[in-house]
Amino acid sequence: MKKKRASQKEVYTLADLKSWRDVDPAIRLAVFGDPVEHSLSPQMQNAALKHSKIDTQYARFHILQNELRDAFDLIRELKFIGVNLTIPHKIAALELLDLVDDNAKRVGAANVLKMDNGKLHGFNTDGRGFSRAVREEFSVDLRDLRVMVLGAGGAARAIARQCAKENCERLAIANSTFEKGQQLADSLRNFFEGPKVLGPVARLQAIPWDERAFQFQIANVDLVVNATPVGLNRSDPSPIPSRLLAPHVMVYDAIYSEKRTPLVSAAIEAGARAANGLSMLLHQGALAFEIWFQREAPLEVMRAAIR
Repeated sequence: MKKKRASQKEVYTLADLKSWRDVDPAIRLAVFGDPVEHSLSPQMQNAALKHSKIDTQYARFHILQNELRDAFDLIRELKFIGVNLTIPHKIAALELLDLVDDNAKRVGAANVLKMDNGKLHGFNTDGRGFSRAVREEFSVDLRDLRVMVLGAGGAARAIARQCAKENCERLAIANSTFEKGQQLADSLRNFFEGPKVLGPVARLQAIPWDERAFQFQIANVDLVVNATPVGLNRSDPSPIPSRLLAPHVMVYDAIYSEKRTPLVSAAIEAGARAANGLSMLLHQGALAFEIWFQREAPLEVMRAAIR
């Protein structure tokens, strides 16, 4: 019987992985997530692989949280080249890896795994991917911005840390669980100890997830970043209503979709500049490609594939 190719199945599961040699051993790169059906990584990475004449393929895998350990054991056994991780696996993965690079360790999350001599190494490209995306979308560097990050999960940790590393003007972190936002802010405090222009608001703070707090912060920030899953489903409301946004702010939603996310729609309605997460996906994906293959990623080929 002829084996199925990756193009014949949109999403694989742990059950497929358990009988992988009978499914499609040509696939040795993957994205693990829950949900994962929306991921554009296969289009982008398969275009890069084809352009670079690398004889392997990349696919989506719907892996539940309680399946992650088994999935990692299987990709070790099957000698996968690497994996991308998306919601909700970036933080949980750290305890299951053989080695974690310093950046991913400090962020507390990994979004790229590379197999090396049978061991899984964890990396995080979200922060650098985000920084490049903001520069591309808004022609400005993080060091010149006052930023409010929504969320305190894997992507939010990487984004907030990148803002801090690049010495942003100020950083506010909002999370539905205030304590988690406070923990993230506390972990970044040493980046904000040096001298910088003092103003009426703190350079680094965690804020409650409520309308009054958002309204005050928007008057004192330049960039609002959604790093939560809110907006992943079409029925989701915008994490910040349009009545609270203002024309002076830039809005970056790390979620990407063909249609505008609720936050991007709210921003445009308020007269603000806005972008979704496609550019971040592109740049973090290019960095992942370079980790896996130790060569420059074909960025424009990858960009064309997700457009």
